[in-house]
Amino acid sequence: MDPQGPVLVEGPVEIVLEDGTVARSDRFLVALCTCRRSRTYPWCDTSHRRRERAQTPPEPEDRIQR
Repeated sequence: MDPQGPVLVEGPVEIVLEDGTVARSDRFLVALCTCRRSRTYPWCDTSHRRRERAQTPPEPEDRIQR
């Protein structure tokens, strides 16, 4: 399981959200968002994939071949 990715759950699924509303899905497999970046929360929309990656540090001067 990827800590930044979704949790896959066999459906149908009913999720009670923090505000008390109930989200339902009749799909046979549901991806639940764990990163909270999803615009369709609590369902995963793959927003976790769009995060910026850390840039690799430049190589030291003595390793650069000229």
